[in-house]
Amino acid sequence: MPKRILEKTSLEVSRLRSDGSYAVGGVSGLYLKIEGGSRAWVFRYVHDGHRRRMGLGSYPLVGLAEAREGARNALKLRLGGVDPLQARQSQREAARLAMARQVRFDDAAEAFIAEHEGTWRSLKHAKQWRSTLATYAHPHIGHLQVADIGQAHVLQVLAPIWKTKTETASRLRGRIEQVLDWATAHGHRSGPNPARWRSQLEHILADPNKLAPVKHHAAVPVAMLPDTYQRLLAMDGQGARALRFLILTAARSGEVRGMLWSEVDLEAGLWTVPAERMKSNREHRVPLSGEALELLRAQPRIPSVEHVFPSNRKGPLSDMALTALMRRHGLAAVPHGFRSTFRDWAGEMTHHARDAVELCLAHAIDTRTEAAYRRGDMLEKRVAIMQDWADYVGSGDGPQAEVTP
Repeated sequence: MPKRILEKTSLEVSRLRSDGSYAVGGVSGLYLKIEGGSRAWVFRYVHDGHRRRMGLGSYPLVGLAEAREGARNALKLRLGGVDPLQARQSQREAARLAMARQVRFDDAAEAFIAEHEGTWRSLKHAKQWRSTLATYAHPHIGHLQVADIGQAHVLQVLAPIWKTKTETASRLRGRIEQVLDWATAHGHRSGPNPARWRSQLEHILADPNKLAPVKHHAAVPVAMLPDTYQRLLAMDGQGARALRFLILTAARSGEVRGMLWSEVDLEAGLWTVPAERMKSNREHRVPLSGEALELLRAQPRIPSVEHVFPSNRKGPLSDMALTALMRRHGLAAVPHGFRSTFRDWAGEMTHHARDAVELCLAHAIDTRTEAAYRRGDMLEKRVAIMQDWADYVGSGDGPQAEVTP
């Protein structure tokens, strides 16, 4: 019959000083090991015929009661046929994997690009990757852990542009797939890739090769814009002035046509478009360049009329007024196309930050930049962008212009 170990009290344990292993009772196999001044708890047991030792922490950091509780839990595992040491190792590995899986999509995308951009043919390729993901993917899934991204999240990104911007959407799908494959290879996620086309999205989205190409808003090429603006300077009337202001601010037609004097602060050089008139349903502040301010100061103010560019009936200009003006003067572009021209100019001819450029267009951006925008941190940058744009717009000296559809 095995010798019964009397349970030692906390006081008795605290008085143990000499080197050796002391059974403290309470749980069979629990010992306090003292060696060279250090004291630690050890649980001794036998599993599959092998003697094992499992550390339960140092004393007095782990007290007697806590050590006994740990030993009881280990003993339950052993009696159930489970090796306590192996169970603890598995638990720690699961915790490590869980920590490794806590990687956001936007961080994974940046890590993927950083690892591969040295092998790509040009820096432009990396820029296109970052731009595409930041514009379309990050607003929806950038903040999500890669381990949590499923097919529904990928469709949330792709579905809105699959039929209208098919080529961009198809390329975007491939990039999301590569980022998630990278995340899987690095242990940040597991399971099938929700962005994969074969056996996945091909059963949900239309074949991109069979979708008809969508005609984009016709736009004046960047190189021809200064001369186009010179032609508009030679025109008079509310429509021509509104169109010039639209170009200088890169605003939408409806925002300019509905513009009220109460929204303008000439001293501060700001035009604040209220949320209810914005496509994003969020207030948008537009920095006014020197040229835009000059145009507004020269714009006649009609008593009792709030609109900055009113029609002959003293209401806002119609939605066709600016388009008709361009057609009459041989400009096959449409007003909205000037926003594309602005974006092309910023990307091709400047080094302005993409996020700041997108904010000038009141486009959605990723959540972290959006938070900075709401604090007003980007306004100074946008002031510089809009003045550079106005300088370029006004740099022409010829009356000719061509249009690309």
